[in-house]
Amino acid sequence: MPVVRPLTITRSVEIIATMPAYDFDTPPDRRNSHSVKWQRVAGRDVLPMWVADMDFAAPPAVLAAMRQELEHGVMGYAAPWPSLLDAIVEGLQRDHGWRIDPDWIVLLPGVVSGFNLACLLSGSPGDAVATLTPVYPPFLSAPGNTQRQLIRSDMVLEDSASTQRWVCDFDDLSACITPETRLLLLCNPHNPVGRSYSREELLNLGALAIERDMLICSDEIHCGLVLNPDTPHIPLASLGEDIADRTITLMAPSKTWNIPGLSSAFAIITDANLRRRFRRVADGLMPHTNVMGLVATEAAYRDAHDWRLALLDYLRGNAELIMQAVAEMPGVRTTPVDATYLAWLDCRELANEKKQNPTAFFEAHGVLLSDGADFGAPGFLRLNFGCSRGVLTEALARMRWAATD
Repeated sequence: MPVVRPLTITRSVEIIATMPAYDFDTPPDRRNSHSVKWQRVAGRDVLPMWVADMDFAAPPAVLAAMRQELEHGVMGYAAPWPSLLDAIVEGLQRDHGWRIDPDWIVLLPGVVSGFNLACLLSGSPGDAVATLTPVYPPFLSAPGNTQRQLIRSDMVLEDSASTQRWVCDFDDLSACITPETRLLLLCNPHNPVGRSYSREELLNLGALAIERDMLICSDEIHCGLVLNPDTPHIPLASLGEDIADRTITLMAPSKTWNIPGLSSAFAIITDANLRRRFRRVADGLMPHTNVMGLVATEAAYRDAHDWRLALLDYLRGNAELIMQAVAEMPGVRTTPVDATYLAWLDCRELANEKKQNPTAFFEAHGVLLSDGADFGAPGFLRLNFGCSRGVLTEALARMRWAATD
């Protein structure tokens, strides 16, 4: 067997000392829970690193708020209340410097519902929706769900001595867009490549939408998970009224505070007419957001900021381990992660060498990852590192043994 050196983390002791005392090293055991993530490997010695939920318990403040609501005993329909909306408004101002009006908020049961609605209200059946690939799989299916055509523009790898990142090929995107293209579906931060788009990139996308008279639906569900302080999240709609007036921004506490099963999200739509159209399309299709999800949303934005900061520090350490490990995996490459807890692995060389689909190859060696083909990029894998350091270290060790064997 080849020798695999142990991985280490080099982080500032001062930074670690300032973090609140949250324990991410010993999360709850999900093996016998209702977890989709863990049920898929039930009874097998396989570590699930695929679907995008983290293994960590929700923040204590969120759990406490839910317990209090549960003790009330009535699980009825709920309408948004002032302190909930205030918590969202204040959280976006604190975390992203974006001051919104609470009237702009439209509650949703999830962001996937939101961009399907955006497709439905843009143009007519037969018109087109553009997106940048690779991308979260529901982006690829939403146009077809609403009888629209899908237009894909592949991102390109900017690879130099100083920069390794996936970027939009603006020339290609501009050439792909037809007069029938009524909507641009954007993922920012971008799942699965982990990019947090720069101001210049977003302004260029906004200018293109204005020039071609397109709506933009910007899925910003991972906005609270920026790991690189040099690439802060910039809400697209914050860049000017002309861009905001044609933008549907989708956000949720689900990824950042690990409460995706509570099905609570929201759209932010500044233009009153666009907001009315969005609500009208949703009528009869979207269920009410459940009361526990709304209670958790308020607590997350208002009371779980310290937990988020501690989580980000932990995830930075995990991301560092991945960069070290992949550097020692023959046939596998990756790029630094600006945001999300998702690493995008280029396994095309490994797949050619092993003559095997990389998803099946690593699953046979005890690690289940998301197949890049589902994102529009065969030969790639997405690795979810929102887990304990012990589980991640074991998963990376298995992958390195497999790649070097």
